Amino acid sequence: MKLLAPSILSADFWNLGEQIRACEEGGADLIHFDVMDGHFVPNITFGPVLLESIKKHCRLPLDAHLMIENVDKYIPDFIKAGADMVSIHIENNHHIHRSLELIKSLGAKAGVVINPGTSLKLLEEVLHYADFVLLMSVNPGFGGQRFIERSIERLRRLKDMVMEINPSLLIEIDGGIKEDNIMEVAKAGADILVVGSGIFHAKDIKAQTKRLKELLAASEAL
Repeated sequence: MKLLAPSILSADFWNLGEQIRACEEGGADLIHFDVMDGHFVPNITFGPVLLESIKKHCRLPLDAHLMIENVDKYIPDFIKAGADMVSIHIENNHHIHRSLELIKSLGAKAGVVINPGTSLKLLEEVLHYADFVLLMSVNPGFGGQRFIERSIERLRRLKDMVMEINPSLLIEIDGGIKEDNIMEVAKAGADILVVGSGIFHAKDIKAQTKRLKELLAASEAL
């Protein structure tokens, strides 16, 4: 089953709780947190305190994408706060096996993230140890960016790698996913589709979430 993960990076923080609840009611499968530190990427977002607050009221699994330096230092904080999934970038981690094992030892699912300009070959060994892989279809750091079209081909190649190395591993994709491309992306091999502005900029968040879930179901029927 294809999973839909609304990204709160695009939410209205004045009405954040209400909007997350609308995503829940619309059928979302998990909530995605884009954590940025202003060093690894040129933006600053939020930390474990916000995640912990949402965890108290949200029934869905929480997916923390850590775009930060010194990631091992902060992994325990995010899992303690309630993250069910934690993903870390291959680009800034020289000991990624150790970091993935740390995540799993603390009870969360461990994911490895790869940027658009990074060769998929770097994932060949890492895929043996991860629970999921997150393919960025924009350059990380800001919400609302346009989908990089070459990501479709990268997604297909990644799917082939996963089926050869670790078939149980899930593929997540993040960046520029909207109503007009979500089916194509799903059919190319994505299992978890992160959507930010494509949900939170809609007038009716619940209805839009439901619409995207219907499109994902249709993509599986084709």
